[in-house]
Amino acid sequence: MFRLFTIGFFLSLNFFSITSVFAQNPKFQKIISLSYETGPMLSNGTDWGDEIKDAVDFKALDFKLGWRKISNTPFNYLYRYPTLGIGVNSVLENYKEIGMPHTIYGFMEIPFSISAQRNRVSFGYFLQLGVGFNLKPYDPQMNPNNKYIGSNINAYIHAGVNSTIRISDRTDLQASFGLKHFSNGAIKKPNSGINLFPLNLAMKIKLGELKAIPSEAPVIGKKNLRTYWNIAMYTGIKNYEIGDPSYFRGGLGVNYLLEPSHKYRMGLGIDLFWAQGMQARFPEENFSFKEQTSLAVVGSWEWQLTERLYIPIGLAAYLYRNEVNQEISWFYERIGARYRFDNNLFAGMQIKAHKAKADFFEFTIGYTIAGKK
Repeated sequence: MFRLFTIGFFLSLNFFSITSVFAQNPKFQKIISLSYETGPMLSNGTDWGDEIKDAVDFKALDFKLGWRKISNTPFNYLYRYPTLGIGVNSVLENYKEIGMPHTIYGFMEIPFSISAQRNRVSFGYFLQLGVGFNLKPYDPQMNPNNKYIGSNINAYIHAGVNSTIRISDRTDLQASFGLKHFSNGAIKKPNSGINLFPLNLAMKIKLGELKAIPSEAPVIGKKNLRTYWNIAMYTGIKNYEIGDPSYFRGGLGVNYLLEPSHKYRMGLGIDLFWAQGMQARFPEENFSFKEQTSLAVVGSWEWQLTERLYIPIGLAAYLYRNEVNQEISWFYERIGARYRFDNNLFAGMQIKAHKAKADFFEFTIGYTIAGKK
């Protein structure tokens, strides 16, 4: 059930990001892309990690359908007329150690410059978020060496830079490279995560009527400083030890944010986390409420991609924490994706981590209260 929920969440988030293109910007350029990618799997420095890295000769095919946002709006101009879309990726070989991963994802590609896009060669960066499945997880008898992944369904992220060469008005060649990561967010251990560093070579074709990017900038009015309160509830599942049950992890967050720019919000807040199952994990001990919770001050930053889709990023310091809940450092990080609805409700998913080691996935629902300008 949880796996189906995870898949459904990512597909819904991708659906919202794509439909926002239609709803807000009816003028766009449709693009299809077919690519081949190959590159090394990165080891974690252990003997078993080196053994799996040497055994995996990563090769995959990738297909994307994108919508280049051409409407002359402030957001499109600020992000240099980006491309949003959906894609699928399939590894070409079934490796006995990690399986044959397939991925469904949503993506965005953002150029570094507007003017450079009129040149034959241009550059940009990209981000992909989605679900990877058909991985072969750790098994103490059948697959004991693979301590990278404990589940066959995992979250997927791929980020990097690209270079595009215009072959004709309709056809482009693109080369990109970056870091590709699979992780289940400690839902089931082990979960060191699989990291790859592939080179991707793509053929991109524009469909339908060819649409040029606007030659003039839109009128962008003066940005008045806005304030917001975000109230969020986090829910998730965490597995503490290999072979043990998984337990509920959750929390509440309150953030006060300033919006000095169209592209981001920033502010401070408080997070309170609760760990279920303490008595079951340590039946010989009794725990107070404080010993089952942790409290932190959070510095928050929201990267606003559209009027509704944004990337929450946080860096927090604990006021108090519990190491038995594997809160292994005095600080933690957060990154994910959220979608804001018309009625100020928002939903999303983030990963909370300590020193880049996953604590748990936060399935989030919340409400935004707008303050005065």
